Amino acid sequence: MQSSPAGTRPAPPDGAPAPARRPTPRRPEIQGLRAVAVLLVAVYHIWLGRVSGGVDVFLMLTGFLITGSLVRAVERTGRVDAAAFLTRLARRLLPAASVVLAGVLVAAYLFLPEDRWRNTIGEVVAAALYAENWRLALDSVDYLAQHTAASPVQHFWSLSIQGQFYLLWAVLMAAVAWTAKRRGWPVRRVALGALGSVFAVSLAYSVVTTATRQQWAYFDTGARLWELALGGALALLLPHLRLPRRLRVVLGWAGLAALVSCGLLLQVSTLFPGYVALWPTLAAALVIVAGTTDSRVGADRLLSWRPLHYIGDISYALYLWHWPILVCYLSVTDRTVPSLTGGCAVLGLSLVLAAATTRLTDAGVDRFTRERATRTWSLAAGLVFLLPVLGGATAWSVYLAEQQREREAFVSDPGNYPGAAVLADGGSGRAPRELPVYPAPADAAQDVPETYANGCNQGITDSTVLTCAFGSDTPERTIALVGGSHAAHWQPALARIAEENDWRLVNIIKGACLFTDLPQTYKGAPYTACADWNEGVLAELAELRPDAVVTTATSTSIDDVAGFGGEVVVDGYLERWRELDAMGIDVVAIRDTPRLGFDTAECVAERGAAACSGPRAESLAEHSPLADLTGVPPNVGFVDLTDLVCPEAQCPAVVGNVLVYWDGSHFTTTYMNTLAPALEDRMRAAAGW
Repeated sequence: MQSSPAGTRPAPPDGAPAPARRPTPRRPEIQGLRAVAVLLVAVYHIWLGRVSGGVDVFLMLTGFLITGSLVRAVERTGRVDAAAFLTRLARRLLPAASVVLAGVLVAAYLFLPEDRWRNTIGEVVAAALYAENWRLALDSVDYLAQHTAASPVQHFWSLSIQGQFYLLWAVLMAAVAWTAKRRGWPVRRVALGALGSVFAVSLAYSVVTTATRQQWAYFDTGARLWELALGGALALLLPHLRLPRRLRVVLGWAGLAALVSCGLLLQVSTLFPGYVALWPTLAAALVIVAGTTDSRVGADRLLSWRPLHYIGDISYALYLWHWPILVCYLSVTDRTVPSLTGGCAVLGLSLVLAAATTRLTDAGVDRFTRERATRTWSLAAGLVFLLPVLGGATAWSVYLAEQQREREAFVSDPGNYPGAAVLADGGSGRAPRELPVYPAPADAAQDVPETYANGCNQGITDSTVLTCAFGSDTPERTIALVGGSHAAHWQPALARIAEENDWRLVNIIKGACLFTDLPQTYKGAPYTACADWNEGVLAELAELRPDAVVTTATSTSIDDVAGFGGEVVVDGYLERWRELDAMGIDVVAIRDTPRLGFDTAECVAERGAAACSGPRAESLAEHSPLADLTGVPPNVGFVDLTDLVCPEAQCPAVVGNVLVYWDGSHFTTTYMNTLAPALEDRMRAAAGW
């Protein structure tokens, strides 16, 4: 799930254009093509909430320009001067990117809630080091990470791919130069062969990966290289194309129309970057093949229009600025889509900052380094902008860590942070004295079961059954925790209970996968990995033979399902419990967690604990569906801890100074630990131990 800045993350933003080199008079349409692409990206993000395919145009253009430049250098000198090539790129790329990243750090402090600071810092560092695409790729298959709001720098993923491409292309073209020299072959012919191989292998990989792991493929450099290779091949073949002017006029308009319509006709964020991405890349290629027609009705006449040409000049900075400005606007206004006026303000401010940034980083840096055009000065010009960003991000991260340590000193006294204990025996939910909420909203997303950090919980895409054991190696009892994330958050309390009672806890969890024998869906598609995993779990339990399986008894949702007020006993649960009964395994089924329908950490950070609660009836049935459930096998006992989460009709975000949820439905580990005594008592009663 990709979330929007105000709650659910939108589709991944399109890719960034590289900083514009001033085009030669023969190719003014390229600058106009940049402008059209970046405007499409911004408009689609701001008002349509989707991506336009502009990433593919920018990547293709990068391959076109860089390949042509490197091949010409090899033809002149017989080699690739990688140091000169990369340091020049550092001088061009790093200043503008660093200015934007520094602005993001300041804006995050001023405009984003505290719970988003830590993630923003991490992504700023990843963006600065050209690794943002891999961070997002890992998040795309991390069930917990998918609940986080959109980062103001997640659009840097395409810039990261471009940075990795520059390194790979320097090596590739060096190999081309060596081969051409050794064999006595023409450089362009060798380069074309190398590009064809990269294109074929990358496109095949992209098609396969997009079909099986589209969210990963979207950010995978390997699945995108074919677009850059296509641009490179076009640069080498273009001088040999001689087409009639009338045909080129038609091709220019056809390419421009196809480019503009791509994002409207295709759901780019869910279909790309497989073979469908040939649409925008070939559309841009048609515009380049059409070239300068000198026709009054040619597309190049529009693309050479001076205002469009200027936007092409600032397209790199415009792309970099529009997304963080949009994210901050949505956060401040608590909107999911900008109004017409608000969107215009976002676009207008982006244009102003892009113009200023381009003037500072392009004109200013070029003026300073013009007479110092050495590799050292070029690298220094980039690092003088980049290092303060890394230093600032590191310092802020250290400061947050120090605050965390100070809070932990208070937590060591149970009287300060009693959590669920204040609700026992009908308590009010208030601690003896009010202290800063723990975990702090900024750290809430890290206060999750240790099984997420150690890789024990299975992700969305894989069906392999992962198991991890906690507690005694020679246990009095063995219990297995089985199910999805709403089972997983009971792990800290169960691990504590196992440790204190000489038991053994076996963790068997898969994200978004209920322990049932019926087919399930994930994001509207058949969740086949879940079905396969479920079958594997049964085999694992048949071999393990635990004393009991702990799992969820109901499933809650914000929607009204089957008249139960959003809570149901999932079809297939009873059948699964009967299968365990046949194995001689008891079942402790826990009533599902109430859902608040909003991010509690973000709410507490913005409004304070007193303003953040949700009605229990929004997701829980007024009368538990477990009470009237028939056909329950004798091995099943039910546990209901709702009274220690939702006193009376409301479910507060903070109980006993402890943050209950790290998002809107998953308990923090800290709160779960305060539930452990009650869970043990009720679990023993349910199992008859």
